[in-house]
Amino acid sequence: MNTSGLPLSGVSVVEVSSFVAAPLCGMTLNQLGATVIRVDPIGGASDVQRWPLAASGTSIYWTGLNKGKRSATVDLRSSEGQELVARLIIESDGILVSNASLSWLSYELLAAKRPDVIHVQLLGRGDGSTGVDYTVNAAAGFPLVTGPVGFAGPINHVLPAWDVCCGLYAALAVVAAVRRRDQCGQGARIKLALEDVALATAGNLGLLTEPQVNGTQRQRLGNAIYGQYGQDFTSRDGARFMVVALTGSHFRDLVEVTGTGSAVSVLAAALGVDFSAEGDRYRYRDVLTGLFAAWFAEHTGDEVEAALSGTTVLFERYRTFAQVAEGPKVTANPLFSRLQQPGLGDYLAPAMPTEFDGVHPASAPAPWLGQDTAAVFTEYLGLTTADIERLESGKTIGNNSR
Repeated sequence: MNTSGLPLSGVSVVEVSSFVAAPLCGMTLNQLGATVIRVDPIGGASDVQRWPLAASGTSIYWTGLNKGKRSATVDLRSSEGQELVARLIIESDGILVSNASLSWLSYELLAAKRPDVIHVQLLGRGDGSTGVDYTVNAAAGFPLVTGPVGFAGPINHVLPAWDVCCGLYAALAVVAAVRRRDQCGQGARIKLALEDVALATAGNLGLLTEPQVNGTQRQRLGNAIYGQYGQDFTSRDGARFMVVALTGSHFRDLVEVTGTGSAVSVLAAALGVDFSAEGDRYRYRDVLTGLFAAWFAEHTGDEVEAALSGTTVLFERYRTFAQVAEGPKVTANPLFSRLQQPGLGDYLAPAMPTEFDGVHPASAPAPWLGQDTAAVFTEYLGLTTADIERLESGKTIGNNSR
């Protein structure tokens, strides 16, 4: 990966992590130009074989979140291994990102050796107790407003939203801390809790404010959109579409294309409402949906797509992951490029979604576990070949041969 010209070119980050949030932070920093060294215990952390697996046994999940990084494996339980990792942080650029609560990598110990250290600690909860995306999501309220109207139990979504948001917040924090250190030489002690990310998001979106201010709380809407008009529809041949009318012009075009103008006008007069107002469209969404659904049911998916494409209506056909991977959203998208990943083969991998000067910063393949162990400690700590051989034979560091 050519990092020249990228914002974090020349910056080194040590990552001691597993699962989603911290590895995503590290990969994002790498895509911004940083050299990211992921340190794992010998044999790998608990996510090294996380599903899905390729036929070779390689974790598709692990390689996806560790693209472009360097990998070192160390006996993290031994005092010599711990000293090596601490030295690596201090003698590189003094930046650590970790979701592991390790006393020997505490801010206090590292800052005593390097006062300008940037120490990013990802936590489950703000009080330091454990929490993962699935439990944090349950505690934040989202599963009880997800799913069809009238359903009584919780419904979890499949996206680890808080892991993803937390990882990106952490990357932002590192960038901000690096900028401040460049300006005034000050390091940073940063803590970021998964649960706090979920709660802040729920608060920012009004989901926690609504019960405090109005005494009400969000209800289940199925596939409708709160406060706006949006609904899923099924065509004559079973294709499903999500249709959204955020503005008055969107709604007028939806009425026109479905041929429901007269019926909508009669309905508005009978109810004494104005469907140019989003609140009225939302309140009477079920009646409106009944009118529009007949048109969708009379047309094939291709006919629906062709008709809506000529309007301002916001819509998209529901697709499976396999359909997306085979379609132009991936195959003809500059976000994706061919990557030759050992253990997986050749596939289209995403770069950073953000463009810099018209280009999406792409990642190199993920390393194999421990691939760069000897090179990292030689380069950053000045260890000799004899030092490396001694550490490998004593199983303080992993042997990087496959």
